[in-house]
Amino acid sequence: MHTKNETYINSEFDFFKPISLSEMDKVRLMNRTDTKFWFHASHLYPLLELVQDSYYILQMHDEVALPYSTVYYDTDSNGMYTAHHNGKLNRYKIRRRSYVSSGISFLEVKFKNNKGRTIKKRIPADFDFKHFNDEENKFIQGIAPFTVEDLSPSLINDFKRITLVNRNFKERCTIDFNLGFKNENKEIKLNNLVIVEIKADGSPSASPLARALRDQRIKKSGFSKYCVGRTVLDTNVKRNAFKQKVRMIEKVINTEECLYN
Repeated sequence: MHTKNETYINSEFDFFKPISLSEMDKVRLMNRTDTKFWFHASHLYPLLELVQDSYYILQMHDEVALPYSTVYYDTDSNGMYTAHHNGKLNRYKIRRRSYVSSGISFLEVKFKNNKGRTIKKRIPADFDFKHFNDEENKFIQGIAPFTVEDLSPSLINDFKRITLVNRNFKERCTIDFNLGFKNENKEIKLNNLVIVEIKADGSPSASPLARALRDQRIKKSGFSKYCVGRTVLDTNVKRNAFKQKVRMIEKVINTEECLYN
């Protein structure tokens, strides 16, 4: 572990008006553009104070900082990771995600096309990451060039998430923190890091949160949890394209150690 203290976020953001999960479903955005920003956790509270009148905050069971757990899959040759590393367009990610507070899980296929749009499809699924059933195999085969025989778990990722919904219901923003990654051999925490993702049907330039980030001189920068996690944990994968990103993360979170050797 490379940072000692977790980022605790809960009732201190009660200046947002809450929204329920069923109300948030009005803005699912399964076909969208994604814009990411990441920064040290100390910037988060003042940033969100600036946009409190523009967004609702998702609340479940009186909590706004909700735990998530994700298992990513890849081929024996790390085909999906390598496609991202090499900058290939029209690429896939396959994962099983658990929304821990609600007990709901989905098997998801994300497709990033050559126009920069992310298309996500998913089906309800048990959070059994070691086995696929026939329905899950048909789902994957129907939308991706893989079968379940091609896939095995390659990374586990846990984090907490705050979700904001624009009051015009045309934008959703996720704020992830207390990130942890693990595989069969190693585990690492990035507790001082915050990742903001603005998900919109159109250009994110009209986003109040994007404007506030720019005003705080926080620039947009891509961040793949899957690729960062694989890079810092697995010495056997190709990593050259992500080395600078990892060094920047180290600088931002002020870690005392290198994230990988």
